[in-house]
Amino acid sequence: MLITISGLPGSGTTTVSDLLSRHYGMEVISAGEVFRTLAKEKGITLAELGELAEKDETIDVQIDKRQQEIAATRDNIILEGRLAGHMVPHALKVWLKAPIDVRVQRIVGRENTFFTKALGETLEREASEALRYHEIHGIDINDLSIYDLVIDSDRWDQFQIFHILSTCINALMDKGGEPPVDMS
Repeated sequence: MLITISGLPGSGTTTVSDLLSRHYGMEVISAGEVFRTLAKEKGITLAELGELAEKDETIDVQIDKRQQEIAATRDNIILEGRLAGHMVPHALKVWLKAPIDVRVQRIVGRENTFFTKALGETLEREASEALRYHEIHGIDINDLSIYDLVIDSDRWDQFQIFHILSTCINALMDKGGEPPVDMS
């Protein structure tokens, strides 16, 4: 089983990935954590690393390539990241969404910051990422048509989302663990 969990900052991808990981005993590979670690290693903010990545596409390419390599060589993993569904087309692909104010409020709670500061940084980060994804990969991050499931994390909490996803995962596992084939 290979699952990708994607969504914009604060949509709940890390929380849901962790719940699924614990339940199914699957390892989580997080692109966001790699990005945050890179920012800390360089002693810069996420926004500053985003600006740097706009000028140096090797940063994004390294993260994407790492996820592709892992997906090609290992089974029973969850790839968590904005582009994970694009990088691993044969996985069960999930996108979590939520309104910007809900996502920013979650970021405020997680990072112990102020709403207006987090809102500005989040909007700047999302614009930077959307530009980079389009320039590097030709991906429109707002096109959700590649995803098998799109779930609103403002409507359902993490445990309800886990229940929805575990129902889908269990059904796939009953069919031999393969995601459905697109017949269109």
